[in-house]
Amino acid sequence: MKHTQHRRSDCPINFALETFGDTWSLLIIRDIVYFGKQTYGEFLASEEGIATNILANRLARLEQQGILTKLPHPTDVRKERYVLTEKGLDLIPVLVEIANWSAEHDPQTGAPPAWIALMKAEREKMIQLIRETVRNGGAVFAGPNSLISQLM
Repeated sequence: MKHTQHRRSDCPINFALETFGDTWSLLIIRDIVYFGKQTYGEFLASEEGIATNILANRLARLEQQGILTKLPHPTDVRKERYVLTEKGLDLIPVLVEIANWSAEHDPQTGAPPAWIALMKAEREKMIQLIRETVRNGGAVFAGPNSLISQLM
């Protein structure tokens, strides 16, 4: 995918928005971190209902930006899996802050109150635990080695 990007400015917030600031990119990263999704089909099945062309575009863009890397699937040669790079793992504190802010201001939030309280009380420790869990192939809420199952 060839994509020439013309920066609007050198503002750090502008850089972040141009890199991962669209709705779908953050939801893909959320799905990896919180729900352990790794394949195109798993992302496609997310409840927000991303279109196939948008998903393919965002995965390619996140890979081009160095946030994701594509690896062969260990058990199915027809599939590839997407994992966060170190640059992608560095977005975990951003997701945590967005989730905390949303849980506080959205009266219909689906965030578990105990989880949000823990994230606020132990923010730095939890960010490190999330980072290590995801780096090792796990996720916060899903899978046999989920972080939440270890903590609660």
